[in-house]
Amino acid sequence: MHYTPVTFLACLSILPLVYGGKVLVFPVDGSHWVNMKFLIEELHARGHNVTVLRSSNSWYIKEESPFYTSITVYDQNTILELLDTFTKEILVFKRQKLYFWTHLMLTIKAGKVFEKIHLSQLAMMGNIFENQTLMDSIQDAKYDLVLTDPSFGSGVFLAHRLGLPLVLNARWTMHGEAHFDIAPSPLSYVPIPGVELTDKMSFSQRVLNVMTYIIQQTFKSRLVIPHYHSFCNKYFGEEVHYTSLLQNADIWLMRNDFIFEFPRPTMPNVIYMAGFQCKPAKPLPADLEEFVRNSEEHGLIVMSLGTLFRYLPQDITEEIAAAFTKLPQKIIWRHIGPRPVNIGNNTLLVEWLPQNDLLGHPHTKVFITHGGTNGIQEAIYHGVPILGLPLVFDQPDNLFRMKVRGTAKLVDIAELDRTVFLHALEEVLYNSSYKENMQRLSRLHRDQPMKPLDRAVFWIEFVMRNGGAPHLRTQSFRMSWIAYHSIDVIFTLLIISVMFCFLIYICIRYLCFKTVFRKKNKSD
Repeated sequence: MHYTPVTFLACLSILPLVYGGKVLVFPVDGSHWVNMKFLIEELHARGHNVTVLRSSNSWYIKEESPFYTSITVYDQNTILELLDTFTKEILVFKRQKLYFWTHLMLTIKAGKVFEKIHLSQLAMMGNIFENQTLMDSIQDAKYDLVLTDPSFGSGVFLAHRLGLPLVLNARWTMHGEAHFDIAPSPLSYVPIPGVELTDKMSFSQRVLNVMTYIIQQTFKSRLVIPHYHSFCNKYFGEEVHYTSLLQNADIWLMRNDFIFEFPRPTMPNVIYMAGFQCKPAKPLPADLEEFVRNSEEHGLIVMSLGTLFRYLPQDITEEIAAAFTKLPQKIIWRHIGPRPVNIGNNTLLVEWLPQNDLLGHPHTKVFITHGGTNGIQEAIYHGVPILGLPLVFDQPDNLFRMKVRGTAKLVDIAELDRTVFLHALEEVLYNSSYKENMQRLSRLHRDQPMKPLDRAVFWIEFVMRNGGAPHLRTQSFRMSWIAYHSIDVIFTLLIISVMFCFLIYICIRYLCFKTVFRKKNKSD
């Protein structure tokens, strides 16, 4: 068949328009990088050019990748060692039964650790800003936007310095849960992270919620806000407030949704993409498949405590291993450290496991987890009930939300022994309500018109195509507290009302006085 030039051009005209943008990514390491990597790979697959700005001592972010080009910045701080030491101390604190004292000590310790991480990240960004050669090369690259995780805020400063549109891959900001920085958050029904409350609070719970908010704000005012103010003043001047730079982001890609979160106010530029990293299970590696194949009769249990809590105290691992020996199920346990002496033949210890693929395997009955967001969302996606070992950060709150929905049983590590652990695990295994409730959440999660990853990438591309999304930004954060709550309007209307009432009073009094005066004259 012969094609004329006109026919060829007509065929080209019906092809979808492909726009290969240039994206500069400033990620956060650790489990946060796992999330960002999914977005990077999808952007690369759609023809976009991605550059990742990484630290020289990065934990997970590799310098070489087929999906992105990297810019490595020298950084002498070792955040990994800091977090590793901190997690070991957490386990010591959590095993104490003095709950209030334990909670207070953990809060203080966590605040100090994160203050060091904030300072480290700001120092690295300062080095970037002061490296004129590096900044010139970034400017010359003509990126279309900055994609960053705002947990430590440095990427927000970079976007402002470059004058580029900003997209946030967020669950947390440097202040805490991201919604509190962008959306109205009434404390009467929006629980503060850490208090383990629902959106249906009694009076005493609302008091606790408000008091926790005040305490958290106090910590931030001492450990977080001064450092960001100082950095912002140094590089942008006193007229620029760092929270306004954060709130001025074009799109907030939120790593949660209302299958997981309690209903609350939100904003037009908040896009929910919970479970965007989840996908149908792929075939398992040969060694795991052989082990899993033999679990068909009784099923499989998967245990993983994430990246930070790979090591558990030896006595705890011995108790868990002893409990596993009492079960007919097969167990795959991501475990690093000394091998428990009483490990059973039904338990396979591995240093790494394909978590999503194992949770999607039809033999999997229960997921034992510390409560990281990624793991919980994968469990929801695949409909696998949870046995939770909440430790620190957002994990207790995450698992509490699953408990409230009837999809998880929680075990306090301070009370963990083989008997407690076994009874809790058997309840999740043999009480069908846990599985039924989780499968209901799974159906709700999957019942949406667009996959979360597709939705996230659409909005990133939207910002690139349109040079931002200012029409979606609220003006509320540009208002003073008095204007936002209409205190000035209420006060003005109140004064007018009082003056009006006073004038009426004067008029009535004048008329009454005049009437009385006339009557008195007539009587005289």
